[in-house]
Amino acid sequence: MPPRGWYGPGGGRVGYLDPPTMWRATTVQACGMWPFAAGSGSPMTGVPLGQHLFTGATVCGDPLNWFTRARYISNPSLFMLGMPGLGKSTLVNRMLIGLSATGVVPLVLGDLKPDYADTVRALGGQVISIGRGRGGINVLDPGAMGAAAARIGGEAGEVLKAETHGRVLNMVAALITIVRGRPMDDHEQSVLSAVLHHLRERTPQGRTVLLPDVLRVLTEGPDRVRAVTLDRGDDARYRDAVDPLHRSLLGILDGPLGDTFASETSTRIDPAAPAVCIDISGIGEADTQLTAAAMLAAWSDGLGTVAASHALADAGLEPRRWFFTVLDELWRPLRAASGIVDRIDALTRLNRSLGLGDAKITHTLKDAEALGTDADRAKARGFVERAGMVVCAGLPKAEMEDLGKVVGLSRREIELVSSWSSPPGWGVSGEHEEPPGRGRFLIKVGGRPGIPIKVAITDAERRLHDTNTRWTPHEKAVERAVDQELAHTAAQVARAAQEGAYALPGSPEGPAPGSDAGRWTA
Repeated sequence: MPPRGWYGPGGGRVGYLDPPTMWRATTVQACGMWPFAAGSGSPMTGVPLGQHLFTGATVCGDPLNWFTRARYISNPSLFMLGMPGLGKSTLVNRMLIGLSATGVVPLVLGDLKPDYADTVRALGGQVISIGRGRGGINVLDPGAMGAAAARIGGEAGEVLKAETHGRVLNMVAALITIVRGRPMDDHEQSVLSAVLHHLRERTPQGRTVLLPDVLRVLTEGPDRVRAVTLDRGDDARYRDAVDPLHRSLLGILDGPLGDTFASETSTRIDPAAPAVCIDISGIGEADTQLTAAAMLAAWSDGLGTVAASHALADAGLEPRRWFFTVLDELWRPLRAASGIVDRIDALTRLNRSLGLGDAKITHTLKDAEALGTDADRAKARGFVERAGMVVCAGLPKAEMEDLGKVVGLSRREIELVSSWSSPPGWGVSGEHEEPPGRGRFLIKVGGRPGIPIKVAITDAERRLHDTNTRWTPHEKAVERAVDQELAHTAAQVARAAQEGAYALPGSPEGPAPGSDAGRWTA
């Protein structure tokens, strides 16, 4: 048979030859082929992300490896923008999986949909649910930082205690900012700081301070708190100074935030977990204040765990661990209240010194422009300016023009990314057609030319990361739930066997048949 099919009528001659399959491997894997190799200009350090859109070369990268190994960037952070449904969280999910394989601990601090909970479970990590009736966070709990300070002791432990106090103070101030819709006054922060010091000194060992305790101290008015208010012995002056703060705290406990922050932390972050996801998808879309508060509390708790881990490593008590945090849907807390940008900035600015990489994800720069004051807008734009990597999915041309003023995009790059924001065509066959920009991204680093890539996900990633679960047919949803439960049970059995808590029935070290010792349950 001729290479292109039989000649003549009905022969089915083919006018196009499929190109041969191209494989890429290291010289260790394909040593017999050496030195027949082809060079490439794409970066090869970090998590494999996809193929270069024009050359087909493999492109690797992530904030941590480009900061520590390749030295491409001076800040281990990523800022991602793009229209909904184009694969932003899918790309970050791939980075999360790849970094986990190298020993980095992924922290998803506020999963809204959830996009990452299944992946964290598959990695053997910890998933914590936050919301009304699901679980809460005590923002006054020193958490991992308090435990680390007690374990370290000495001067270093006192320094960590002081840092813990500042983090708790910032978190309570953030909650009050959300309830009020404006920042706290400076003297109120001083009052709140004095109250927290008073409670730390007088709370018995082993008991955690709660927000109702703060209200009790404000009502009692001890000398340490009164001295900050400059009441000069006048109860009326004292009440005038603390009543606005008192009302705001009551609003946190009994207002739109419900009881989420009123009691003990339901589940603490496990510092030894290989991955952590704080799932806040149970909070309704209309609860904008509670969503923003839960995200900020999760960020504070998670970053406190990071600081505690590094403090223990500095003291030689634990091995050094690196972390990768994911802050998705950044626009939600930004719009919660004026001044909330300051709190996010305070929580995330020092990631370079914390051994921490982060990925912030939002839709457009207009999320920052929608903020109330010029100062807030400038600080929000600073998130993009300080990012080591800026990744763009499909965006409208006007948005790309604005972004080009911040990160320096060429005319060709603006046109390329703008073309990815086009909608899919009208499918005449009734089959699903993806938008042309789905899975396509432009990676910008400093003044370097952008790297356009195409990401093709695997079946395993597709099962773990379905952002349209509410549109899944019922039969597929049930099948998926069963698969997840089986995987979770198998992971529990494997973990128990590895820890030696139980032996498999029938094994030499296991219990005798018919006995109740070491019974397995599912």
